[in-house]
Amino acid sequence: MQTIFSGIQPSGTLTLGNYLGAMKHFVDLQEEYNCYFCIVNQHAITVPQEKAKLKENSRSLAALYLAVGIHPDKSTVFIQSEVPAHAQLGWILQCVSYIGELERMTQFKDKSEGKAAVSAGLLTYPPLMAADILLYGTDIVPVGEDQKQHIELTRDLAERFNRQYNEIFTIPEARIPKVGARIMSLQNPTRKMSKSDENQNAFISMLDDEKTILKKIKRAQTDSDNEIRFDKEKKPGVSNLLTIYSLCANKSIEELENMYEGKGYGQFKEDTANAVIQALKPIQERYHELINSDELDEILDKGAEKANRTAQKMLFKAERAMGLERRRR
Repeated sequence: MQTIFSGIQPSGTLTLGNYLGAMKHFVDLQEEYNCYFCIVNQHAITVPQEKAKLKENSRSLAALYLAVGIHPDKSTVFIQSEVPAHAQLGWILQCVSYIGELERMTQFKDKSEGKAAVSAGLLTYPPLMAADILLYGTDIVPVGEDQKQHIELTRDLAERFNRQYNEIFTIPEARIPKVGARIMSLQNPTRKMSKSDENQNAFISMLDDEKTILKKIKRAQTDSDNEIRFDKEKKPGVSNLLTIYSLCANKSIEELENMYEGKGYGQFKEDTANAVIQALKPIQERYHELINSDELDEILDKGAEKANRTAQKMLFKAERAMGLERRRR
């Protein structure tokens, strides 16, 4: 059975885009693959975090993983900082990385541009991301288009290590969903929906209540011709809402276009909001059952224990390959 690894930063409540673009697909993947789903809280600290909020967000993200349908008997759900091998292998991979290739990473350039002081972690976190993936013999990494560059670097580092020391790492492949991989901002549909957007109307949080969801969808940017059809170039706002509606209601975009032929945006937006509400309702109910429960802690304890066993074995292989062990063979 092939292995899948996915990690999400606990830097705020996930958006509808995170759910439709990634987490919704995880439920089906766990039936066919050996899955590791990680709360990558060590990545979050590349920018300043408030201690209590980071802790709260990590727990909240774990609850959302489980609430969408990730089952602890089928997948391993754990918090990155509870598996020390991630940081340890991350250092090893920093030592086989080149500064030039790290400086070329698009996210580093975007997040450091114009800043007087930039955390060294912002530059060097891609090797930590590579460690996350390589520790588990990962075959496939489901990611959005914006993370493809990081997977390419992970492959480069794994191949470089294998050549220089010993062939121990599996070379992973990125898997980018063909539909819904990029849910766009409700206010600027040429940009990806993001929980860090300063405009609160630009994204739907997975924990937004019904009134908030309806309000945000009704305020979503469309255009003036009132025609409901899918055309990313000419009608990005309507196309984004069609994608959201399609994925939430399990209807094809063609079916929706036919349903709303000759109808205006008002009814279309209201129905889109209702589809979102119905999709998120069972997730929100399960989330609230889990968030302050002992069940959540038990699942995370077991997940960390299992991840530690697997990760420690790979870390030992990497250390031995580099000569970092003391004992004779």
